[in-house]
Amino acid sequence: MGHLEMSTGDMRDVIRLLTAVERTPEQDRVLGSARERCARADARFEAEGVRLDVPVAQALEELLEGAPSADEGPGYTYAFQALVAVLFSDTCDLGHWNRPSWFHTVDDEMTRLGVPEDLAPASLLFGAPPLRLPHPGDALPCIGTFPASRAAEVVEAYEAVLDRLEPEVRETAEVLLGPMRDEAVEWEAAKGAGRRADTVFFWLH
Repeated sequence: MGHLEMSTGDMRDVIRLLTAVERTPEQDRVLGSARERCARADARFEAEGVRLDVPVAQALEELLEGAPSADEGPGYTYAFQALVAVLFSDTCDLGHWNRPSWFHTVDDEMTRLGVPEDLAPASLLFGAPPLRLPHPGDALPCIGTFPASRAAEVVEAYEAVLDRLEPEVRETAEVLLGPMRDEAVEWEAAKGAGRRADTVFFWLH
């Protein structure tokens, strides 16, 4: 089972922090919060009897150094999400899903009805992060990123096919449609004010 969450923010802030040669006081503050999140994640895994080859806290330091010590491992994905969690908005809870592969089934029906492939649910939820990370190794955790400026395209595409979808597929589409409607409205409202929250971030874990 996977827990799906969504947040928005400026992905450039995350990349700048990971690539900074000298960090600003604000970046140091953010990094301190992210390190605390990573330490809590490691404590949770230890309590659950889960052993990671590269612990989350170590993975974060390796990402900051630009030198991951492994080609595979979920610790790096959790570490990247810890940075996003500190810098992005509070998360929107999109529920628990028994089978993450279900989203590919939803994609098949929606694209058959005309939804562009790059707007279909699995493309949003499982798209690659904005920089290369070691593969998590299993189906979860997963990161998806999508341009906030294109939220209205998602809304338009989903609404065009909603009444033709099978009930279970329609229910899944509506889970994403609600927050993307909100995001489209917020983008238009803030576009002229130099909005910086340019990325919608999906986190399935």
